[in-house]
Amino acid sequence: MTNSEVMSVMQSALVVGVKLAAPILLLSMFLGILISIIQAATQIHEQTITFVPKLIVIIALCLFSGSWMLETLQDYTYELFQMMLL
Repeated sequence: MTNSEVMSVMQSALVVGVKLAAPILLLSMFLGILISIIQAATQIHEQTITFVPKLIVIIALCLFSGSWMLETLQDYTYELFQMMLL
């Protein structure tokens, strides 16, 4: 493998990682900010109030988008194996 091929593989890995992590992280951050605003308005500062809704939403997101995530990883793995065979 040449240096450019290695850099291409690393770039693809980073893009796939961001594609897979971004929906979960962005939704979790948005939900955390929303819950923090509600907690500040009601002055209820219980830790489980932020943890439980985030956990439920992240699990639901993984259930709905899990097939897309798996397909993305399979496509990337297929590309890697194709590069090795050439």
